[in-house]
Amino acid sequence: MLHFRVEYRQRTVELVLEEGSTVGEIKQILLTELGVPVSKMQLKGWKSGDVSDSTVLRSLHLPKNNNLYVLTPDIAPTASTSKNSALQDSLNQNFLLVISHREAQRDYSLNFPGSRTIQEVKRNISDLTNIPVRHQQWEGWPASASDDSMTLAVSGISYPCHHLSVCRRSSTANAQEPTEECADVHMISDSEGDDFEDASEFGVDDSEMFGMGSSTCRKSPMMPENSENEADALLHFTAEFSSRYGENHPMFFIGSLEAASQEAFYGKARDRKLLAIYLHNDDSVLSNVFCSQMMCADSIVSYLSQNFITWAWDVTKEANKARLLTMCTRHFGSVVTQTIRTYKTDQFPLLLIVMGKRTSNEVLNVIQGNTTVDELMMRLMGAMEIFTAQQQEDIKDEDEREAREMVKREQDEAYRLSLEADRKKREAQEREEAEQVRLEQMRKELEDEKEAIRLSLEQALPPEPVEDSAEQISKLRIRTPSGEFLERRFLGSCELQVLFNFVASKGYPFDEFKLLTTFPRRNITQLDPGSTLLEAKLFPQETLFLEAKE
Repeated sequence: MLHFRVEYRQRTVELVLEEGSTVGEIKQILLTELGVPVSKMQLKGWKSGDVSDSTVLRSLHLPKNNNLYVLTPDIAPTASTSKNSALQDSLNQNFLLVISHREAQRDYSLNFPGSRTIQEVKRNISDLTNIPVRHQQWEGWPASASDDSMTLAVSGISYPCHHLSVCRRSSTANAQEPTEECADVHMISDSEGDDFEDASEFGVDDSEMFGMGSSTCRKSPMMPENSENEADALLHFTAEFSSRYGENHPMFFIGSLEAASQEAFYGKARDRKLLAIYLHNDDSVLSNVFCSQMMCADSIVSYLSQNFITWAWDVTKEANKARLLTMCTRHFGSVVTQTIRTYKTDQFPLLLIVMGKRTSNEVLNVIQGNTTVDELMMRLMGAMEIFTAQQQEDIKDEDEREAREMVKREQDEAYRLSLEADRKKREAQEREEAEQVRLEQMRKELEDEKEAIRLSLEQALPPEPVEDSAEQISKLRIRTPSGEFLERRFLGSCELQVLFNFVASKGYPFDEFKLLTTFPRRNITQLDPGSTLLEAKLFPQETLFLEAKE
């Protein structure tokens, strides 16, 4: 199968044909796609020069991918073609949208292609601001942007930059009367709950939604229950952890447990680290104390950041806990999974210290929530001692292996350089040959184009009048630069353009040669091509000569 990319003015057609197909079959397909008659179509770009419609593609020895282009000198471009071209260019342009989030007092500078719809822009802003599309209130869209399905190219926005602003649409429909006690929140039935919007959509927790600020109210979950991927869940966890306990906390790895293991265990031996897995449970009374006093202590934060990759998960919801157990079984085996399963809620949170080994990953320590800062630091340091001893052995083995590989690489490099020198010499020769072929092809195509123009001019000439014509006849004798003479009769009423076309049809184009009279010397090519031979005083006969333009 051969692939062809055919260009015609502002359009491109992709074709796939068998080697047994002919050039004429390509033109028939292009007739359907482009609407250009086969008789007016010139298919250019063949590496072997001119081909006929009956030529079989296999005989041209073409590569798999080919670029061709269609010439139609007899067909002028239409206005619709120009309009479609302008629209296509606009769809391909990039628009810079500077969007102000008024509530957060933050600006976003976003690049979108012109083919992107207004609806897609609003969805992207929803991801950035947590404002659902239905709650977004915009300013700055032009009046012509009346439909969210419109593309940016036709919406009427300014190019290359357009300023917009967005905020959350105020709504009184969802406002509820404040309640006196937090326990009333849990008295709402399932059917009643359907009438409330998710408070997280409005950037507030449940207590704010019901008009309560008591610390005994339900908090936003550390992790959504059914997040599509682990990275999104970890982003939510980190944001909620920072909201509750402040920004000074370990830097949690954003990504899957598998990605965290790869980051910790499978780099260079000198760069490997221990993996600390923090398991949070909001139902445990120890969680707040452990997070605020241990996980946010300066010494613990610094030590974990320097020596550990810290990954976190929230097991408050059963669905999230089941998901964690599945991940642990896959990466650490059923023993670790069963160990986590045996811990009760009031023993959480847990901090698992995992070390990567050659055969399997090993859990060195499980630290429960009922600990102190000093004890936590001692256990982290004890794990680091075990890890450091193993790391030194790994570094030694890695250095010895790299030394052996270095010798082999040096040998391979010497051989590669030898092959490279031979290859460059061969490629230089091939490039030179290809350049010669290309220049020859360009020369041939230029000659073909000139010949096509010459033939079209020759065919467009009016017939030569007979000598005994009743009309005024002008006999012209033209001397060429080679010393030959061109003779022809013209009607005296013929325009000079007919004379110029006659000379060009003999191989002396108007833009390369000038036509002069002998005496007095006049440059006929500087006269108005629309004037007649009579007006140019080339009657009843005249001898002219051609001279190349400088």
